Amino acid sequence: MTHKSKYAGLGIALGALLGAVFGVLAGNMGVWLVIGVAIGVLIGASFRGKPTHCPQCAQIHRAHELRRQV
Repeated sequence: MTHKSKYAGLGIALGALLGAVFGVLAGNMGVWLVIGVAIGVLIGASFRGKPTHCPQCAQIHRAHELRRQV
């Protein structure tokens, strides 16, 4: 769970940074900061860690799938 919040925080920080830059360039800081944070939240939520693959878990999942098919 700590990885998910880490990526969300990183996304928010990147979005806020980009929003601040565009806000200064466009002359409307508040709107661009909000847009940047919203985009950062979406970017942070899209980061997914690779699922770990262990042989024991794969064997259990195969057994469950076989039981469902019967």
